Amino acid sequence: MITARPFDYPYDGRLDPRTTALLVIDLQEDFLSTTGYFARSGYDPSPLRAILPTVNRLIQKARSVGIQIIHTRQGYRADLADMTPYEKWRRKRAGLEGTDVLLRCSPGFQLVADLDVAPDDIIVDKTCNSAFTYTDLEHVLHARGITHLMFSGCTTDVCVHTTLREACDRNFQCLTISDACASGDQYAHDAALHMVTVENGIFGALTDSAAVLEGLALLSEAATAGRESPEHQPQ
Repeated sequence: MITARPFDYPYDGRLDPRTTALLVIDLQEDFLSTTGYFARSGYDPSPLRAILPTVNRLIQKARSVGIQIIHTRQGYRADLADMTPYEKWRRKRAGLEGTDVLLRCSPGFQLVADLDVAPDDIIVDKTCNSAFTYTDLEHVLHARGITHLMFSGCTTDVCVHTTLREACDRNFQCLTISDACASGDQYAHDAALHMVTVENGIFGALTDSAAVLEGLALLSEAATAGRESPEHQPQ
């Protein structure tokens, strides 16, 4: 199990890599670069970039024990066919009309180069804050037998939290990793993390990367010990 609050994760003590995925939400150039959407909107992307080493450590450890890594990317079609009039109005109001910001044809749509992405990782593209809305994420999870999700990425209060809420409503068992998530608004970040724990864990459990790494290390040790035990030795 992974030490967390208000309860350890998972609640039944059955941490199984085969049914677990690490979600890495929207660590794209448009959010983390100094010239992307986030920076153009007046936010400081440095808190988002600051979590990259932590996220990479989590990815590497999770991958080593057999946990599926799933990245998401947010952006619209190049022809804007999937953008509603309201979304176009908001884009214009933000001074982004005529730019390639948050478009899938742009360099800003790509995952940042220093994020650990492997060929076996799954990438889900989305237009909405939730990675479940108008995507095949839920189908992918069910197809792979994944029932448990660990959350990282940006921003804590918007895309991470919206995806988390929808995952909980779909009865996935959720764990938010506090120092592997970030926002350009510290107050919103702190509030979003606090909301996970209210009502005895209404949105699952909350922990930090150290606890996850420790839990996965114990899982790896247990698997190794099982392979080396006499009953698993060839006769």
